[in-house]
Amino acid sequence: MERRDIIKSLSILPFAGTILPLESVLAGPKGPLTPGPNIYQSIGVEPVINCVGTYTIIGGSLERPEVVAAMHSASGFFVQYDELAFGVGQRLADLTGAEWGMVSAGCAAGIKHVTAACVTGGNPEKLIRIPDLAGFDKTEVVIPRSSRNAYDHGIRNIGVKIITVDTIEELENALTSRTAMVYLMASDETEPGQQFSLETVAGLAGKKKIPVLIDAAAEDLTIPNIHLKRGATVVAYSGGKALCGPQCAGLLLGKKDLLMSAWQASSPHHGPGRDNKVGKEEMLGMLAAIESWVTRDHVEKMRIWHTYLETISKKVSSVKGVKCAIEEPQGLSNHSPSLNISWNTDTISISGADVKESLATKQPRIAVHSDWPDDAGNTSITISSGQMQPGNDKVVDERIVEVLTQSNPKPKDMAAPVANLTGRWDVDIEFYSSRSQHTFFIEQDGNWIKGSHKGDFSMRDMVGILDGDQVKLSSSDKHVADYIPFIFYGTVADGKMSGQIFMGEYIRSSFTATRHEQKSVHKPIRVPKGQPLAT
Repeated sequence: MERRDIIKSLSILPFAGTILPLESVLAGPKGPLTPGPNIYQSIGVEPVINCVGTYTIIGGSLERPEVVAAMHSASGFFVQYDELAFGVGQRLADLTGAEWGMVSAGCAAGIKHVTAACVTGGNPEKLIRIPDLAGFDKTEVVIPRSSRNAYDHGIRNIGVKIITVDTIEELENALTSRTAMVYLMASDETEPGQQFSLETVAGLAGKKKIPVLIDAAAEDLTIPNIHLKRGATVVAYSGGKALCGPQCAGLLLGKKDLLMSAWQASSPHHGPGRDNKVGKEEMLGMLAAIESWVTRDHVEKMRIWHTYLETISKKVSSVKGVKCAIEEPQGLSNHSPSLNISWNTDTISISGADVKESLATKQPRIAVHSDWPDDAGNTSITISSGQMQPGNDKVVDERIVEVLTQSNPKPKDMAAPVANLTGRWDVDIEFYSSRSQHTFFIEQDGNWIKGSHKGDFSMRDMVGILDGDQVKLSSSDKHVADYIPFIFYGTVADGKMSGQIFMGEYIRSSFTATRHEQKSVHKPIRVPKGQPLAT
């Protein structure tokens, strides 16, 4: 799965994707923090078996033992941070073949620091003025539309103007004396032969001495580095994904002069990067992750991941009507085999999405991918084994079989709607620490609803249902690099709608909607015969 697919699926992940109250998925009694195997349960939080991959929302990856040991050792001493950064930078260069290396407070923070470096050129007088770029020479970053994503907030936080391009000709024309950097997300679109291949983009940018940053956050690290060989100036990785380093660390590899400017823009130095502090423990933990990576038996690692899927497949395929297929990873990003478990809802009357939610919200909690049934009723869940731990496969196969073989009655027909909601509605939304006034424009046809939802800044299409007195309405605020789902669910009573709003990764809020009453005004309308002689 490409990183952009992960971004698109953030709003439908388990835990972020259920509209059950959060309290319903928390564990039992809460008490004092108790270190040990039940440390999370001691404060009422139930851990998750990870069968989806390195999502930050459930902890990314588990740190390698070498990483934990290095971080523990580093925690017992004081050290001068610039000296530490230079020592780590040189060691990363020795290990990877890159000119220099740097550890940041996550991949997104690293992207931010590199952008600052490209804007300032290492000039601290410029650095402390970010995000006010008045008087700066370099104030623009060029990004192909296929590379725009939620993580480019790290770029925008510097105050630059984003130039989004759709063709390689547009990119070439956009490269001017004001261009600070070109940003690419590693994907199929940046592979050789593609319009925005890294080689092509780097060739155009190199003619004008413009740095190219490529975001390879979830990729396997290649040595020598494939992106640097293809012309990237700097490549950025997440520490808490394939590398199994510290979750709050990132890795930057590339040109030493630019990475020295990026380090200058990072904590412990003051300026716009002070809020992205990386500790001495994370710096050495990230270095330990790379040292472990270069010596690890990756063939054996992949074999173990396959055995987990084979165990699950053998057990689950015994369920009548279920098919299992192991799928090999493609490309470097999220490089893990996966198991697709499919069935038809005519045979097993539960959708993949409902299986996912059941696995996510009942103990032992398991995170899987899923889809909705197609027109023929075919549906599935998918298991990625890259972050599974020994013994997880036995737990997972038993839970999946349990869910698929339990009595799953087919959904009941919807009840007659208690009201006709057609019209305009004034919607009061209560967020965690503020309120907003939105508007619904609704057309109702029996149980089915369509219309528009006017938010704080945009108008978007809305669809929904009214099942008896239970209303569900769905819209989404979509942008080039961001997406916010709004799923309103609640009750219709006494001429009002009220309930909760599920907002994906942005959690929840509540709403109350009342029908807009327009005063009846009997007033003639006069159309002037000529243009006004005064204004």
